[in-house]
Amino acid sequence: MKKILIFIIIMFSFFTKGNAQYEQLATDFSFKNSAGSPINFSDYKEKVILVVNVASRCGFTNQYKDLQALWTKYGDKEIKNFCETTFGINFPITEKTDVIGKNSHPFFIWAKKNYGAAAIPKWNFHKIIIGKSGKVVDTFASVTNPSSKKFITAIEEELKN
Repeated sequence: MKKILIFIIIMFSFFTKGNAQYEQLATDFSFKNSAGSPINFSDYKEKVILVVNVASRCGFTNQYKDLQALWTKYGDKEIKNFCETTFGINFPITEKTDVIGKNSHPFFIWAKKNYGAAAIPKWNFHKIIIGKSGKVVDTFASVTNPSSKKFITAIEEELKN
């Protein structure tokens, strides 16, 4: 069964691939969900993880529909940490988290260190694909729709690995 895990990071503030050293993997990090309970990436070892920073009032919120379609098609049906929102989504969503600056969540510091500036969100709905290896395999800017052929191909290629 193909599985992808989508984590939504609510962006607190707005803002080239690097030399990957990977002293840590994505599975070494955790976030808190919107209820304050931990979401441990270690629970999703050897799965494809999609991390997207989102906002509730943004020109890109139409992407929620396509993110939900990805979750429905590839999502792990056994995950219990769902968050229902006005957008009709049921994939895991974290509490509000800084993604840039000195107070950035350690995951985003790690992503920048190992993948470079392309891993740092420039705006809402920036997407980071974590491969089964626990490493960043690709990133996509806000303008890339989750239903685009380029994005779907990247996800499906990683699911094959």
